[in-house]
Amino acid sequence: VRGITNSSSGKMAYSLARACAQAGADVTLVSGPVALSAPAGVTRVSVKSALQMRDAVSAALPGCDVFIGVAAVADYRPDTAAEHKIKKSGDALQITLTPNPDILAEVAARRDAPFCVGFAAESRNLDEYAEGKRRAKKLPLVVGNLVQDGLGGDDNQVVLYDAAGRHPLPRAPKADVARAIVAHLADLLPPRP
Repeated sequence: VRGITNSSSGKMAYSLARACAQAGADVTLVSGPVALSAPAGVTRVSVKSALQMRDAVSAALPGCDVFIGVAAVADYRPDTAAEHKIKKSGDALQITLTPNPDILAEVAARRDAPFCVGFAAESRNLDEYAEGKRRAKKLPLVVGNLVQDGLGGDDNQVVLYDAAGRHPLPRAPKADVARAIVAHLADLLPPRP
């Protein structure tokens, strides 16, 4: 049985969830299908589609101070899903795609939006696209990387983009990168009353 999806190991997201929990945060991890266990102290909500992810994120938002949109949510999904496997016939097959919701943009646009961190996985023009995403979605922080630098691997190289500019982090294991991201975002958070 075949499906259309984005390829993601989930390693960066799970490393971030672990780093947030280790920093003292109460973490809810909304996760698509991956072969990883939830980090200790993290509540995992499992989903299989972008629409399910949107619903789970919406349910988890009340009382949320920080939202980190690291999931590699597919930009498009098939307009219709077949009830059974489509048998090979030798004829050309056309699939109509429809846009998935932009969960990060929806969360960031809320009147009661938490501090939002976005991710920009790009294949080229990282500075232009990541900073463009940060400005277009009015995000205080975007973590950008080139897909060839981190997708599926155990280490990553990222650049943090905020109102003060770009902040490159050295290539490191994803757990170390996650801790550096959490430290940076903690410095950006407004003081709590």
